[in-house]
Amino acid sequence: MPFNVKKRGKLTYYYHGDHPVLSALVTEELPDGDLKIYFAGLTGGYSAKGVLNLDELVSMDPVREIPLVFKSWESWLKEAGICESLKDIDFIEVHAFGCQPKSPNPLVDPAGYAAEQERLRAAYAEGYRNFFRDYLPDNGVPARFTVHLVDVPDKAASYEFYATALYQKSLQKNKQ
Repeated sequence: MPFNVKKRGKLTYYYHGDHPVLSALVTEELPDGDLKIYFAGLTGGYSAKGVLNLDELVSMDPVREIPLVFKSWESWLKEAGICESLKDIDFIEVHAFGCQPKSPNPLVDPAGYAAEQERLRAAYAEGYRNFFRDYLPDNGVPARFTVHLVDVPDKAASYEFYATALYQKSLQKNKQ
C-alpha cells in the first residue's frame, strides 16, 4: 500500500491510512537540499508478524530481529521514493528499547532472569555491530545508540526501535 504524503513547509510526512497516529517517515529538507530522515519506531511482536515467525522464537533473539527493523526502514525509503538502499543514508542516532525477558520469571528464578538480561544486552550489541559491519561497511556508525531493557505496550514485543538519519545528495552524485 503506497504512502500518503503530506508536505508542510520543509517537512514531509509519509504515512498509511486516513487518520494516522504516527508517520512511518518524516523528512526535513535542509538548506543544502539534503534530507534529515526520522524513522518511526518499530516493535517486535505484532509488528514483526509476517516477517518473522514468532512461534519459532524460543527466546528473544536480537541478532535475528535487528536486521528486520533495518530492512523495514529500507523498504519505507524505497516506497517513499527517497532512495533505494540504507547504504545511501547515514544513521545519526538509533534508539532501541529492548524489552524485559519473557522468561524465566524473576520471582521464581531471579538469577536466571538476571542472566537472561545480560544475554540480551550482549545480543543487542552483537546485533548492531554485525549489521553495520556486514551490511553498511562503507557507512559510518551512529553517534548514539540508546539501549534499555524495558517493557512496551506490545506484550509480544522484544524490542522497540526508532532512528534519525541523513540522506546526503552530494554523496549520491559521486556514486554515479
